[in-house]
Amino acid sequence: MIQRAYLDNNATTPTDPRVVEVMLPYFSEKFGNASSRNHAYGWEAKEAVDHAREQVAELIGANPSEIIFTSGATESNNLALKGLLNKGDHFITCTTEHKAILDPAESLAAKGIDVKVLSIQSDGLLEVNAFEKAISEHPRLVSIMMANNETGCIQPVKELSAITHSNQGLFHSDATQAVGKIPVDVNELGIDLMSFSSHKMYGPKGIGALYIRKGTKVGSLIEGGGHERGIRSGTSNVPAIVGFGKACELCKQEMREETSKVKNLRDKLEQSLLSIEGTQLNGGIENRLPNVTNIAFSGVDGERLLLSLNGLAVSQGSACTSAVVKPSHVLKAMGIPDHLANSSLRFSLGRFTTEEEIDFAIEKVTAAVKKLST
Repeated sequence: MIQRAYLDNNATTPTDPRVVEVMLPYFSEKFGNASSRNHAYGWEAKEAVDHAREQVAELIGANPSEIIFTSGATESNNLALKGLLNKGDHFITCTTEHKAILDPAESLAAKGIDVKVLSIQSDGLLEVNAFEKAISEHPRLVSIMMANNETGCIQPVKELSAITHSNQGLFHSDATQAVGKIPVDVNELGIDLMSFSSHKMYGPKGIGALYIRKGTKVGSLIEGGGHERGIRSGTSNVPAIVGFGKACELCKQEMREETSKVKNLRDKLEQSLLSIEGTQLNGGIENRLPNVTNIAFSGVDGERLLLSLNGLAVSQGSACTSAVVKPSHVLKAMGIPDHLANSSLRFSLGRFTTEEEIDFAIEKVTAAVKKLST
């Protein structure tokens, strides 16, 4: 019998051993600086970065020249918003975005940018007709998360981007939880800018990307620009970039099979937990990621439940806000009352999740809820 199980893959994923394997030579044997243009060590590193850029671009249907390497999606989000928006511009987002969007939006509003934060429906989705009415102001930028990190709900990005373009706006999406888990094609979806991170798809931490459609002008936050299309400066993190590229390649190759396996395990877990008296699913059952379920355990304090699940890694919400003991802003935006939001747990499965771990989770949670309910 196993002693622990990791079901918090939306917070971070373990680095795939195949990713680690391709990274290792770039720490010692192939240690060159990708900006050193006068010798073979630099050329070797530059070639590795170029290849990784191609691998990342291929996963999302982009051109390699449209990929900007960053330290992760939070930096990508900040580059997109702060590099495009100026005083007097209109910016539209929604209430269930990650804090990596909502916090910069608040900062920009204080600097004279007109920020509108739209409400969502009880299933976590934006209503397309309501969005169309709200966007009539000809916004400079719209930013809508592709898949929510807490509930897994997938927004109708294709329809939203088309409406944005018809109103002469640019469309950005924080696709951190979507890329690598579901098919994402920036051209098919009509996305102008998109943020995502390596460590959410079995790559290393500290590396991510910002996709910028060719012809879209984004200002640099660094005086003098930098290596990445003049937008971002700093020495390229070659090992991490190589790992990111390999992670994208593996996701592209294995996504269909992996999705089927993970969804079956998620459904088994979800059905078992929802059979517990007083439980309910947060968000709609359709239009969501295959690896996530968010469940409220009525009458049970979520923090006490978490502390009683020895050996089981799950969460109450985003890893970036989990230290704050208050109801999830995502669940509150969906109209879920505080007592249920506080009793909710997010279970997020991944590539390496096993059926034995699911059985362990079902047993642990069922026993804990029963004990805390008595």
